[in-house]
Amino acid sequence: MPPRVAYFPDSFHEVNGVAHTSRNFVAYAQRHQLPFLCIRAGKTNSPADPNSSVETLELPRSFASVGIEKDLAFDPLFGRHITRIERELDRFRPDLIHITGPSELGLLGAWFAHERGIPLAASWHTNVHEYAARRFNWFTQHLPSPAATEARVESASLWTIAHLYRLAKILFAPNRELCELLEHTTQKPCHLMQRGVDTTLFNPARRTRQHEHKLVLGYVGRLSIEKNVALLPILERQLAALGIHEVQFLIIGHGAEEASLRATLPAAKADFAGVLRGEALATAYANMDLLVFPSHTDTFGNVVLEALASGVPAIVTPDGGPKYIVEQNKTGFIAPDDAFTDAITTLAQDRARLASMRQNARDYAQGCSWDAVFDRVYAAYQTVLP
Repeated sequence: MPPRVAYFPDSFHEVNGVAHTSRNFVAYAQRHQLPFLCIRAGKTNSPADPNSSVETLELPRSFASVGIEKDLAFDPLFGRHITRIERELDRFRPDLIHITGPSELGLLGAWFAHERGIPLAASWHTNVHEYAARRFNWFTQHLPSPAATEARVESASLWTIAHLYRLAKILFAPNRELCELLEHTTQKPCHLMQRGVDTTLFNPARRTRQHEHKLVLGYVGRLSIEKNVALLPILERQLAALGIHEVQFLIIGHGAEEASLRATLPAAKADFAGVLRGEALATAYANMDLLVFPSHTDTFGNVVLEALASGVPAIVTPDGGPKYIVEQNKTGFIAPDDAFTDAITTLAQDRARLASMRQNARDYAQGCSWDAVFDRVYAAYQTVLP
């Protein structure tokens, strides 16, 4: 019999990798009729589907919530829901609790697993320690040794978060590099929990562009400091200096850096589409020529895989998870910040190579599926269940 899993995701309705993975995890449990309880932050509870094996409990955040991003927050008063959660867990009787990070949901999930004496699984989806270091940049840049101070902030953050993850019996991470880091810091076994992609939704056939003479450079994700989006205006200026003017940026997402990007990218060369979902997002991907993803902190990079499925090669940095998705010179480029311009120039001047990369990208993505990802997660659960 499959285990009864109570899942406490950091986010579910928001626009980020944790939420995207969580929605697909719920869909997987529904497809396979697995007993699954998803306890998450939200405003309304949909009517229960008597034919579904998946149950949900949505709990509102309070006025005291602290904003982290435009659509993401931490509620220090979330503990007021303990009685409701306890009642739901009593009824559902989980065999295992799975958390996704050090949020209010994650802390409560860990506490309930401890109180009930059932195994805790914890997946690492966001490099919170690296985010913390970059978010403190406004302060550390004024100190005598900003790089050293930033490194200490990162190290202290990792040490703090590791204490939560040590409570788990089993860990998951989206790439092998992170698994090794977690195993080293927690002494607990870590399994891969990668990401899948819907190759029917994200498809090159959705391309609707009428004019192909321009090179459309896309960015999808939060417009925030840890995503290194400040590199985009630099790329535009460097390309213009090389005489490559037929370039258009298509920027999808929102965040604190949007105003800065609007001020530094020429209006005629940048389209800010805001947050897109579903078919609108898939069409936007298909209309790109190259995904430019300069983040150094992403643990996986859902958007990179979605771009590849849309027949769009990607250029990523050598840091974090995206480098495990892109195959150098075949489905895109892995390059440091100062080599992004050279990579873009290569494709701007060789459209035949771009066409070949587009096909390679699509071929790679067709070998990825969410079912394969979560089949492996359930197999790993069995290693810690009685």
